[in-house]
Amino acid sequence: MQKKVAITGMGIISSIGLSVEENFQSLISKKSGISDLENIQTRHASEIKVGEIKITNQELQHLLNLPEENTFTRTGLLGTYAAKKAVESAGISDINELRTGLISSTSVAGMDFTEKHYKKYEEHPEYQKYIQSHDAGDSSNKIANYLGLKGFVTTISTACSSAANAIMLGASMIENGYLDRVIVGGTDALSKFTINGFKTLMILSDTYNTPFDNNRKGLNLGEAAAYLVLESDEVIKKSNKKVLAYVAGYGNANDAFHQTASSENGEGAYLAMKQAFEKASILPDQIDYINVHGTATPNNDLSEGRAISRIFSKVPKFSSTKAYTGHTLAAAAAIEAVYSVLALQNNIIFPNLNFKTPMEELNIVPETEVVQTEINHVLSNSFGFGGNCSTLIFSKS
Repeated sequence: MQKKVAITGMGIISSIGLSVEENFQSLISKKSGISDLENIQTRHASEIKVGEIKITNQELQHLLNLPEENTFTRTGLLGTYAAKKAVESAGISDINELRTGLISSTSVAGMDFTEKHYKKYEEHPEYQKYIQSHDAGDSSNKIANYLGLKGFVTTISTACSSAANAIMLGASMIENGYLDRVIVGGTDALSKFTINGFKTLMILSDTYNTPFDNNRKGLNLGEAAAYLVLESDEVIKKSNKKVLAYVAGYGNANDAFHQTASSENGEGAYLAMKQAFEKASILPDQIDYINVHGTATPNNDLSEGRAISRIFSKVPKFSSTKAYTGHTLAAAAAIEAVYSVLALQNNIIFPNLNFKTPMEELNIVPETEVVQTEINHVLSNSFGFGGNCSTLIFSKS
């Protein structure tokens, strides 16, 4: 019999708050974090909106009590801050007391620093210390070292489904007896690389993103980090620790359609959801809320909407929270995992901001106001470039 996987702690930093409580208050008060770009110098600044965290790297270093001479990039700083808060939330005093691991995800890695200095490395050796931060694993190692973690550490980078896959891997390692406790999540900072890349793909909106709206124009990029502490039911029984929710099911499937686009009928999304239901041993009609991927791009919302309509005979209440935070890439699934747990804890469905007009192709409409209702199971979708589709199911018990 496989072990149950409990969530005992959460930490988050996003454009709508520096803590779980601040994020929750923003969600229920419909306070978006989408704004003009301030922290990066780019000629595209006047053409896009972003979910930017309005604190500097120096302020983050101060919050973490880091020495002045450090090589933390913004991605590493955000991730370390959120992971620290998650560990504190779980009441962990000795991180190595149990077999503990860290599975962190990122897509930007340290590009926010390396893109600033790469032309200067030869003439300015003082910048060479940042070269290794370009590696996706650098932020994971820095987070682990900051926490004093001596156990298993690995990094996942599967584009926008990265953090979902980190959560899946962590849950699987607990279920199969490899670890007792895992810190899982993701972190990504804004960078010129991602702004230019998504600009080239022509899927950035010049205004506030409108998920699942017929007139959606594209996504807003965001930066954020979030981590959850997963623990086995055996640990919970021994410690009598409070459980926030359970990772009940998960699934991953590849759309195998296009490098950056989802298939028209949402095959990968459909298969990922199907796997998650089988893993959780529940039926689609038991889902009370879907936190959709909902990037507000023409392709994604139509593809996901069709997949949802295929697997649910009656589509449950759903919304995208990316109109609050922007699309935070590798961190997105961890951000939305925190929001899914908050939905379970508070029996609240968060509104899909900016929605006005139903999509012509689909007969489904997201929730646009805060809804108070009994919630026992939440499904959260995250779909990445390369067709990497992942679904998580969170439950109260």
